[in-house]
Amino acid sequence: MKEEDIRPREIFHTFLELAIRDIPRFFPEQGRERISCPACGEQGVPAFVKHGFGYEECGPCRTLFVSPRPSAQAFQEYYQHSDSAKYWASTFYRETSEARREKLWKPKARLLHEALSGLACDDATVIDIGGGYGIFAEEYRLLTGRDVTVIEPSSALAAACREKKLSVVEEFLENVSATQLPDGKRAFVSFELFEHLHDPRLFCKQVLGLMRPGDAFLFTTLSGTGLDIRVLWENSPSVSPPHHLNFLNPRSIRILLEDVGFHVHNVTTPGKLDLDILRNNRAHVTDPFWGVFTDEGGAAGFEAMQNALSQSLFSSHMMTVCAHP
Repeated sequence: MKEEDIRPREIFHTFLELAIRDIPRFFPEQGRERISCPACGEQGVPAFVKHGFGYEECGPCRTLFVSPRPSAQAFQEYYQHSDSAKYWASTFYRETSEARREKLWKPKARLLHEALSGLACDDATVIDIGGGYGIFAEEYRLLTGRDVTVIEPSSALAAACREKKLSVVEEFLENVSATQLPDGKRAFVSFELFEHLHDPRLFCKQVLGLMRPGDAFLFTTLSGTGLDIRVLWENSPSVSPPHHLNFLNPRSIRILLEDVGFHVHNVTTPGKLDLDILRNNRAHVTDPFWGVFTDEGGAAGFEAMQNALSQSLFSSHMMTVCAHP
């Protein structure tokens, strides 16, 4: 898989440019508050500033996070009314939906089914938090024959899911009650949402509060100790405020989840794009080794190195499987 397959350069660049223009309108300097590390609660130290957003890094657990942080209300307004959010929900999804279906969502459906089978939860009803257009839910239903319930607060996206004959709870997660969800064993899933959360700890508590003994929770997010993010740092396209606020890592995600009360089964980094992202951002690769490797590694070298990164937990794409204790 190549980055261009799921994020065509021209379309993604337009989205990022629109987001930069939206920042002064939705995120004024006043009203921001310095926060502690969302994983372990320690104070971070300034790392860099990007597009007017300060990022700090936690010394003890290496979590990278936005601080000072605008209010939750500011982000709600942004995601509901900004030009970049509208572009993402319309043009970006329309132009990339089928490519993302093949490259992202079908593999994720298989990956989830394998993970749940390993937990003896492959008969669980899947609850997709922030299910968007319902493409993952559609693919998981095709793969397994089992229905998926989507939690989606956007009325437009909820309507798109209903058109696919999916069960929908049209609410923000914090407003969902256990009575709105199916009975029986359940597996909660969340894909590429965690890095956007205003308060990851609160989100985890809310998920755990909806779970019952035997339920599982599987989610994917970005790891701040992944290769492309560490090498590119503030020039990483993944570090894209106001969207990506939290970059936990395999160690710090365990700290957070276990502190909230989850039982963590495993954390993996099954990413495939780290080296392709470095190659696409070669002008910002200043490290002498990775500069040479990016230029001369070749296809076989890239494949071997990407596999090594994934297996050693140093890819920037992270998956966590945990359960109700």
